[in-house]
Order: sequence, then C-alpha cells, then structure tokens
Amino acid sequence: MTKTFRSNFVTAFALLFISPVAMSSALSADEQRMMSWIDANTEDAIDLLKETVNISSGTMNHKGVRAVGKVMARELEALGLATEWIDMPEEMQRGGHLFGHRYSDGKKRILLIGHLDTVFEADDGFQSYKRDGDTAFGPGVEDMKSGNVVIVYALKALKEIGALNDISVTVVYSGDEENAGSPLSVSKHDLIEAGKWADVSLGFEGGISSDGQDWATISRRSSSNWYLEVTGKQAHSSKIFNESTGHGAIFEAARILNEFDQKVRGEEYLTFNAGTIQGGTDVEYDSENNRGTTFGKTNVVPNRVIVHGDIRTISQAQLERAREAMREIVADHLPLTDAHIEFEDRYPPMEPSEGNKRLHSILSQANEDLGRGPMPIVDPSRRGAADISFVAPYSDSLAGLGAVGEGGHTPNESLDLTSMPVAIKQAALLLYRLSKEE
Repeated sequence: MTKTFRSNFVTAFALLFISPVAMSSALSADEQRMMSWIDANTEDAIDLLKETVNISSGTMNHKGVRAVGKVMARELEALGLATEWIDMPEEMQRGGHLFGHRYSDGKKRILLIGHLDTVFEADDGFQSYKRDGDTAFGPGVEDMKSGNVVIVYALKALKEIGALNDISVTVVYSGDEENAGSPLSVSKHDLIEAGKWADVSLGFEGGISSDGQDWATISRRSSSNWYLEVTGKQAHSSKIFNESTGHGAIFEAARILNEFDQKVRGEEYLTFNAGTIQGGTDVEYDSENNRGTTFGKTNVVPNRVIVHGDIRTISQAQLERAREAMREIVADHLPLTDAHIEFEDRYPPMEPSEGNKRLHSILSQANEDLGRGPMPIVDPSRRGAADISFVAPYSDSLAGLGAVGEGGHTPNESLDLTSMPVAIKQAALLLYRLSKEE
C-alpha cells in the first residue's frame, strides 16, 4: 500500500549472483530441485508479470481489477486451487477480491496475500510494461503485481517436487488494497476470516535489499485518521480576547495542534500528521476527497476550523494512548471556544509478535542457505500499512516477501528483474520448511 522503503539497486544487484555450490551445500535434495526449477522458469514468471502489468487496474477501474483477477485465477486453478470471486456491494464502488483455496486435512494452514489493484487509474498516462535489460517499468510492476507472481511460482515450485499437498493454502488477491472500500467491516471481512483460519500469513509486497543485505518485515505500523472540528464566536476582530468574544476558532485550533506536538509526540514509532486545515467564517470540507474551501476576513474573528490528519502506531495500545492524550488536549478549551475530535480506524498495526519473530528465524536461515546471508529485521517506520495488518492479530505473520523495486506510486515505478527468482526461492523455501513442521 502506500509508501515502502525502496531498495538500493546497486547493492541488491550485487547480492543476486550466488554460486550453485554455495547454495546447494546447505539445501536438501528436494530444495535443490525447487531452486533449479525456479531458475529454469524465471522468464515464464516475468512473462506473467508483463501480462498483468499491461492490464490497467487502478482501484476504481473495476473492469481492470477483475481482468487481472481472471489471469491470476487461471494460474491458481492450474495449480489445483478452487477459486472464487467475491463481489462488494454496489454502493461501495470496489471491484471485489479473488480467493483461491487448496486444503489438506491436518496440514499447516498458510494464507498468502497479494493485491490486484494499483494507484494508476484508467486515465493515467502510465499504463504499460517496458523492459530494459534486467529492469522492468510499469504501473504496479513493483507494487505489487510482481509479488502476485511470486506467490504463484513459489506454489508451482512446491508442486514440482510433490510438496504442495503438504500444506493447506488460501491465496487472497485483494481488489482494493490501495484504496480500501468503506466500511472496512465489509471490504476486509473475508480477508480477516481467512486470517482467523490461518496458522501463518505471508504478505508479498515488495522486498527490501539495502546495505548489502536482504531485510525481513515482522511488523508494520497502523494507519488511521483523525478529524478535528473547532468552533468560536464570530465577532469584530477589535474585540478578540475580551470576555464577550474569546479567542476565536483559529487560535483554539493552533493551541490544540501545538499541544499535540508538545505533549503527545515522543513515543518511538508514534507519528501523527495534520494533513489539511480549513479555517474562517465560511468553511466547507469534503473528507472523502480531502478538498475544502474557506472564506474569512482579517477583521473578523473566525468561527470554524476543520483539521484532518493521520496517526501511525506500532501497537493498538500505543494507538489508544495517543488518542486519549489527544482527547484530553482537545477538551481543555480557550475562552468561548469549543472543539471535538473523532477518530477513524483504517489499517491496524502489525505488531512484532513472538510468532512473527519465529517466522523470521526460518526465513533468515533459508536466506543464509541460499548463500545470501542472514536477514536483519527492518525498522517498521520504513514501511507503510498493508492488508496483512488485518490478519496479523490472528496468525503469525511476515510481510515484504516480494521482489525488489523502487519508485512505487510514481510514473518511475520499476522492478529489478534479477530479484524475481530470489524472491520466489525465498518464498518456496519458507513454505517448504513450514510444511515440515508439526
């Protein structure tokens, strides 16, 4: 979703050349067979990436989202997964989601998460795939159509050695990750239920390679909104601050924001932002589209201010502490003013649980066995919110298992194609080793 810490391409490129000897010495015979199969089929994976990137699928382009879903359903069905398309209510204005299922009784239940939509709508000028050597460009090539392909080819590698039957798997390709439909209780309901079913959930947004290392994502911060409305007494400006007029709405809003900065800020991983502010005597604001108009005069005390912002936290407890502190500040009004604040839940935090740390240790060992070294844990402030956050409270989770790119959400979005087989190998080894656990 949103903004991800991108790779250092020079460093990532250097990491990708691994001698077969270094890799094979630490891998079982079946694991070596998977790695060889992945190498032999990398160009097929890139062809699938090209096919899906060339289908425009901005969140509001429902036809395009469904078209990408049909391609991915074709791939999942070829693997023996039963697929279903889940439509959203018409009033939500979202295309829907693709689910794929393959169950094996008594086997570890694994949820794999991707998304079909991009931030580039049908009228955007950035619409097609282009390849220049080992770099691909295109809308969604990194965020996250490459991750969608990694899921498919990791499962194909398991099938190649007869190990796909050793896990129960659900694949979710969301159609509204970039712009979640409202209410979330509807748009994310089926994803959350899948998270409750799963023992392990894995998210395949872009991976991170920098400073000579691959990095693992065991936590992501929440992303939610706040909406502050302040009122004051309108009067001639010559009377401001007196007992009959008070301080006006803008001074009260300024007090509140300053105290947010002075009293709420400070906890590690807690950030909050005032994204837009409207103030005056005639204020209109459209929170859905983040647009507003305002009118006022320098010689009139303003009577209304609206501020719209976001807040990000590493845990639900941290979010509640911050909200309560903000409420207390808002309640302490300047003379003849009033204010109230509302909070909107969006993406919950993916907390760094012990289960997530255990998954990290398995992934890091797999990366070492590929000859790429251990994987340190990335700072959660380097990643935005994502769909995996909705399931993380219910199952052990890892994120950032996709290929490595940069420039997401911009017309310069690109992918290092040499990172595709690496991401597929990492995912295939992780799934294979999870399948061997009790």
